[in-house]
Amino acid sequence: MKVKDYLLEKMAAGTIHMTLIDPDKQAPERAAAIAADAEALGTDAIMIGGSTDITQKNLDETAVAIKGSVSIPVIYFPSGAHALSANCDALYFMSMLNSRDVRMVIREQAMAAPIVKKLGIEPISMGYIIVEPGMKVGEVGKADLIRRDDPMSAVGYALAAEYLGMDLVYLEAGSGADMPVPSEMVGAVKGLTSIPLIVGGGIRSAEAAKAAKDAGANAVVTGTLVEVDGYLQELEAVITSVKS
Repeated sequence: MKVKDYLLEKMAAGTIHMTLIDPDKQAPERAAAIAADAEALGTDAIMIGGSTDITQKNLDETAVAIKGSVSIPVIYFPSGAHALSANCDALYFMSMLNSRDVRMVIREQAMAAPIVKKLGIEPISMGYIIVEPGMKVGEVGKADLIRRDDPMSAVGYALAAEYLGMDLVYLEAGSGADMPVPSEMVGAVKGLTSIPLIVGGGIRSAEAAKAAKDAGANAVVTGTLVEVDGYLQELEAVITSVKS
């Protein structure tokens, strides 16, 4: 089964959870242990990626280690064409729709596409929308951040993603954000689009995860949560809140 089909099948049954692991934050062995913990707690897929300091070496080593420790899909969440790994099951072939930099909208993708084809990685197209506060990904991506009080701008970009034929849309508040994407924005996007909606950034509690789910998110992503010691209890609570 293709990874896209796996995700769609899981989402059809209810909101899913995905765990994001940044290769730059820990050794590959530690990343593999985190992934195994997350799978045991019920996460549905492992995402690998980060906004900065991703290299071919740390990406490949982390992907290999994680693939050896889990049976769920491992999906690359790329920061550019400079590092792509055939050791992942799939990658989000994504456009940062609200970037001011055409490189982030299409040029990196044009450079990456022949490599993706050659490596045989499954691409899953995705519209990527950066919401305040945006954090490092907003800065690196030169995003015109969607204001938290402006859900209709997010709707506009999300509908554009759908009409362009993209498989998924992702609302991103930024890794390490002190607040997640507002529930009202999640609900507005979900209410006016028909492709699956992923929500991430700033989700570090069961309450925040449940709020995203209840607002209509088809997938909830947590990343920063697993970068601190003693994450198991909170991660379990987040996953349980998403799946209950």
